[in-house]
Amino acid sequence: MRLRTWNIGTLTGKSMEVVEVMVRRKINIMCLQETKWVGLKAKDLENSGFKLWYSGTNRTRNGVGIIVDKTLTQDVVDVKRVGDRTMAIKIVIGQELINVISAYAPQVGLDTSSKEKFWEDLGDLVQGIAQTEKLFIGGDLNGHVGRETGNYGGFHGGHGFGERNEDGEAILDFAMAYDLFLANTFFKKREEHVITYKSGSSKTQIDFLLMRKGDRITCKDCKVIPGESLANQHHLLVMDVHIKRVRKKNKTWKCPRTRWWNLKGEKQAIFKEKVITQCGWDREGEASQGWDSMASCIRKVAKEVLGEFKGFAPHQKESWWWNEKVQTKVKAKKECCKALYKDKTDENGERYRKAKQEAKKAVREAKLAAYDDMYKRLDTKE
Repeated sequence: MRLRTWNIGTLTGKSMEVVEVMVRRKINIMCLQETKWVGLKAKDLENSGFKLWYSGTNRTRNGVGIIVDKTLTQDVVDVKRVGDRTMAIKIVIGQELINVISAYAPQVGLDTSSKEKFWEDLGDLVQGIAQTEKLFIGGDLNGHVGRETGNYGGFHGGHGFGERNEDGEAILDFAMAYDLFLANTFFKKREEHVITYKSGSSKTQIDFLLMRKGDRITCKDCKVIPGESLANQHHLLVMDVHIKRVRKKNKTWKCPRTRWWNLKGEKQAIFKEKVITQCGWDREGEASQGWDSMASCIRKVAKEVLGEFKGFAPHQKESWWWNEKVQTKVKAKKECCKALYKDKTDENGERYRKAKQEAKKAVREAKLAAYDDMYKRLDTKE
């Protein structure tokens, strides 16, 4: 699963461009900030199969959203919106419950009360998520955590950018309080793959992806992709997460079989005696009914005396068209394969390729001949 966060600037008129980026970059879930869409709604993005959930109250500022690709839209089971700066969705993937939060922190110039309310709302949202469920937070948090870990070892990976400021400390304090880590500080990257915001000569790292420390092993990579042009100043931040989908085991078809190979010695005598005493012939009824009755009785006795083997059924392969030519070619191919495995030379490789082609040709010819013969016999009968 690929999770990404992006401060898009405004989503108006850009929805299909965002979908195109998601398809090209193989994004499963994208967290958006500063969407500037008004409403607490969900929207299908044209005919792409992608779906957007968004929350906003003002057409000129703020707004957050989460876009999910077409493989996961049916797995979204819950949506929570907290104002125009925070929202979350819950997705069921296999046996895992995945919570994704999109967050947009107040900018540096805003008053302290707005920032405190944002962190309180985000904390309440995180507290409402059970520890057994996975949690991912993607957002523009408008703070600088800096390069140094300081007293935040285990929460800050030591691969940040610039110097820490007061808002950056608030981010790290929040991460420490809820046992989260900043994924994009745990991977050593070149500067262009660390900077999330660039305007003229100013460049900073203010977008972050957070997840629980207990799920650290599932995070395979996290970096910035600076090449996308939808947002002029904010760069695309991506995190690759490996989440196992538990595959349902196919039901195994079993074919119980009587152990006829045990029909010898003492069991043979017992079987014969029981068949004579229990399986009589009904002379008054029809012959077919009498035979069915006797056959069923014999099978029942055999099962009781000889036992039953509840093994797996043999693989049924369509091989009625098989002939000696096909058998010879397939055998030659197998011998060439063994030779290639023992000695991987160009000569053995070429010999194996030729044998493989000849075997395929023989199979194709045998199938065509067998089907032609079958159709001729059917036409004759008609």
